[in-house]
Amino acid sequence: MSPDDLRDWLRLLSCVSRGAARRLLARHGGPGAALAAGQAGWGQALSAEEAERLRSPPTELDRLVRRTQAWLSGSERRSILLLSDTDYPFALLNTADPPLMLYLDGRRELLGQRCVAVVGSRRPSPQGDENARHFAAGLGEAGFCVVSGLAQGIDGAAHEAALHTPGGTIAVLGTGPDQVYPLGHAELSRHIARRGLLVSEYFVGTPPMAPNFPQRNRIIAGLSEGCLVVEAALKSGSLITARQASEAGREVFAIPGPIHAPQSKGCHHLLKQGACLVQELDDLLAELPARGSPREAAIDPEPEADAEATPEPSAVQDDHPLLRAIGRDTVSLEQLSQRSGWPQDELNATLLDLELEGLVARLPGALFQRRRRA
Repeated sequence: MSPDDLRDWLRLLSCVSRGAARRLLARHGGPGAALAAGQAGWGQALSAEEAERLRSPPTELDRLVRRTQAWLSGSERRSILLLSDTDYPFALLNTADPPLMLYLDGRRELLGQRCVAVVGSRRPSPQGDENARHFAAGLGEAGFCVVSGLAQGIDGAAHEAALHTPGGTIAVLGTGPDQVYPLGHAELSRHIARRGLLVSEYFVGTPPMAPNFPQRNRIIAGLSEGCLVVEAALKSGSLITARQASEAGREVFAIPGPIHAPQSKGCHHLLKQGACLVQELDDLLAELPARGSPREAAIDPEPEADAEATPEPSAVQDDHPLLRAIGRDTVSLEQLSQRSGWPQDELNATLLDLELEGLVARLPGALFQRRRRA
């Protein structure tokens, strides 16, 4: 990424919300083009406040650019991953709110591994700590990359157990990529940067802030094929991760515990809601797909013949090639790209137009469905 491109990305993401940035990128293709479009090109994609900030970026932008460049130059293992990059994880892409930019420190190739999230209480019981290490090590030895949030307790135990396994580990941060929280995990963080991968969507220099941790949980869930909750109270960030995993169509697993233990109540709640009960490693491995990857599972290589059928007579006025490609199905962006032959940047822009016209609905999990006009 060139210095100018980096500045454009940071300017866009520091001035507008993720949703507004996504709308601008879908319409204009990249941050440079979006910034150059001006008010006339932004239309209704931005609020008045966002448009003003984008026209007159804050003075802090220069400092943010310098901090980011200094962080990137600090190690050859550091990089930035963009939503449009070819190695952007398909599992994360196929969620309702994939990050537009991620800061990476460590083994970038781990994003291509099959991943399972292991999360739980910051104050686990001795048995909970042992369970986290047992299952994380077993998943890692089976080739799965263990994803967690670098928090105290279950997260830290899972990272430590998986770090030296074939699968490795990914830590998703609730701070900037140059920050460590909690401070007691500074050494673990350094080990993960060397042998695993640190991931953050927050600007370099971002300190720990309470609202950011629930937000980062969607990345933990989105990267993973399944989410194992080891121990959790009823009011726990781990239950947020489990809910986000379920909303993204991923399997949720929970380990039962003593009925009177506060750390077990969250897991028991998940089990009542339909989570898979896990008592040993084979219970977990048996529920994960034995072959293929999320990408292969999501793509139907031979769509049924009527998937690209011409629109019904009542919808002839909406005869658009993308509407024909969607057909009667619910499709992902990649499926639609395969059917239509259109590149994804053009698809994004055109789908936004069709959404605004009321012809296409965007569904949870980054899926699209055709609307039928009355």
